[in-house]
Amino acid sequence: MKKFSLFVWSLLAAVAASAQVAQPAACDEVCLLEAGVGDPAAAGTYAVVSPVGRPTVGMIAQAPRLESLDHKTIAVVGGSFMASVTHPEIKRLILENYPTARVLLLSEIGSAGVYPAPGVTRRAKEEFQRRLREMGVDAVIAGNGGCGLCTPKETGSSIAAEYLGIPAVTIAATGFAEQVYATALNNGVPAPRVAVYPGAFAAHTREELLENTRNVLWPQIVDALTRPLTEQEIARAPAQGEAAGREVVFAGTLDEVNRFFTGQRWSDGLPIVPPTRERVEEFLRFTDRPWDQTVGVLPVAHRNTLVWHVAVNGVMAGCPPEFMPLLLAFTEALGDPVFRRSLGSTHGWIPYCWINGPVARQLGIDCGQGAISEPRNAALGRFMNLAMMNLAGYYVKEDRMGTFGYPMPWCLAEDEAACLGIGWEPWHVAEGYGLNDNTLTAASALLWGNNLTPATADGERIMELMAWDITRCGQFALGSGKPFTDRTILVTASVARDLARTYPTREELEGALVAAARQPAAERAAANYWANPGSAFDPGKYSVEQHLQRIIRQEGGERTDAPAWSPTEGKIWTVPVMKPGMTPILVTGDPDRNKVQTMPGGGRATRAIELPAAWDALMAERGYRPLSEFFL
Repeated sequence: MKKFSLFVWSLLAAVAASAQVAQPAACDEVCLLEAGVGDPAAAGTYAVVSPVGRPTVGMIAQAPRLESLDHKTIAVVGGSFMASVTHPEIKRLILENYPTARVLLLSEIGSAGVYPAPGVTRRAKEEFQRRLREMGVDAVIAGNGGCGLCTPKETGSSIAAEYLGIPAVTIAATGFAEQVYATALNNGVPAPRVAVYPGAFAAHTREELLENTRNVLWPQIVDALTRPLTEQEIARAPAQGEAAGREVVFAGTLDEVNRFFTGQRWSDGLPIVPPTRERVEEFLRFTDRPWDQTVGVLPVAHRNTLVWHVAVNGVMAGCPPEFMPLLLAFTEALGDPVFRRSLGSTHGWIPYCWINGPVARQLGIDCGQGAISEPRNAALGRFMNLAMMNLAGYYVKEDRMGTFGYPMPWCLAEDEAACLGIGWEPWHVAEGYGLNDNTLTAASALLWGNNLTPATADGERIMELMAWDITRCGQFALGSGKPFTDRTILVTASVARDLARTYPTREELEGALVAAARQPAAERAAANYWANPGSAFDPGKYSVEQHLQRIIRQEGGERTDAPAWSPTEGKIWTVPVMKPGMTPILVTGDPDRNKVQTMPGGGRATRAIELPAAWDALMAERGYRPLSEFFL
């Protein structure tokens, strides 16, 4: 293990210190021969394999564009980002310029939503296509794309139309035009058309929205629906090659391999370990699955990800080969829409994971002070970052639209011995797994850090402090998003001990938090009104007071005592911010510090970690003690 680690870090250091030179060209047979692929170590070169699987969605042949909008039925659909202002104006412009046209809005025909992955049937898409056919629609205008989640949703209507031979155009803000292209290409539309809006929809006044719709969007919409598709547009679609497998795709020095992978968008820009066949084969020893078995067809790029590709990315990340079962478990979780759904959002959901079971202790996945920064935890986080790109097809500025970007994903483990010491079941046991089963749970977070430090040993008071913190850690700043969000709460062993005296189980603690974590309704209404993550409200048509009454009706508002931490006395209108079953509480971190960390985020997916039959023998070769010695 020590030799492997030293080798990895020497490679990373060498690349980090290297000078930038021109991008190397792809390697042909002559290049491979000259590089000495048969003996790369002696020649100082590395013959490397691809980390990316083959796309499974073929390109459709799009129908010709329209000659004119005269006498055509045009659907203007979607409800995102000020569509209530732009779409009626688009209808007016169509009828003003083409009086013989017929226009259908969202309320009349609906929309498709996110276009489903191969093999998935989604009722909204099927119903939308049925209505397009029944109503004789000739063209679709969809929008508005102004965030990382709404843009694929609105593009889905355009994709659904193109599959029926109906020309379509998607409206998107400037920074989201590439996401429209990427979404359409991933789903088989080779030449999508976009009408680009200049700026952030919700930051513009009604007058600016109308002016930009007339002067900027309208000419683009007409052009997109009537100008013939060009060979240049169609050529943008990637070639559908054979499945990338064991073949060598490039050979070069350490510096050249890193530059090549960065140029191919196979690396996140940090140094990688060259994925040679020999290194990949070493990873494959730590799974009983065949190298060419499909782990999943992973959205958003719908790539056929093989066991081989998982191993390749593990090599690149600097993981040791014995991490292979963990890498496979995360890859399987990456295919779960509950976990994956929010990962492209502008709000910057960061994927992370935690490990339960004896394998975490055997592999040295840290659960103490500084856990996520420990080398083994960090290597698994790096794999997650590469897997997002290479296995699932998420690329910054195309499918991962975080406004300010993303920190590196992280990994931690639960301190199960501490759990048992205070009488709590480890998290995975509460989820139905055995104490010595091994699991990986993938989740996503909207923040890290900003810890709560309870300065009391009173369990009820700590619970109230946690509830207070939870009301401040909602979906998006100020809790302006959805009323209920998934959260993961990290609690150090010293705080968990004090909580367990009052709440003998995590379930009892969660129940107390659900009851206590209530937010003043006026605060929630103001946040959701003035900081709405989608469209802006018009105070002239709909007031904050009206929104407050709506929040009380729709979000379980009640007249309750003011929260324990509030300076207000008496009864006030409050709304809940938690629901049962949405908040894992993990015992982890520095046991000698009194800390709680609340991380709002997205859904989670737990997968069993499958170890090969010869695990103990394989691990003994690498200097590990038997797994059974780590049982609790």
